[in-house]
Amino acid sequence: MSSWIRVCASLEILPGEHKLAWDGDTPIAVFNIDGDLYAIADVCTHDGGDLADGELFGHAIECPRHGARFDVRTGAVLAPPAVEPTAAFPVKVEDGIVYTRDDRWD
Repeated sequence: MSSWIRVCASLEILPGEHKLAWDGDTPIAVFNIDGDLYAIADVCTHDGGDLADGELFGHAIECPRHGARFDVRTGAVLAPPAVEPTAAFPVKVEDGIVYTRDDRWD
């Protein structure tokens, strides 16, 4: 089972913001949307580009390179050119610290 990794203090990620963390070689983007935290792989499955710096539309993040959209709650594709989802990860807050982890191989 993979270990939880520290992302940031919960006060450092305000609604509408995101933070990046790395679990080994996996970049993880953690988003605060209206006080709820969600984590996905910071990788567009269309061409491998970063997602986190894209524009948020509700719960959708738009890839800044080609416009593919992903649901930050599930990683599901919402708009092409991507056809494969990106990974979604668990998030927890303990003692005011936000944690996530790549749990795909647990």
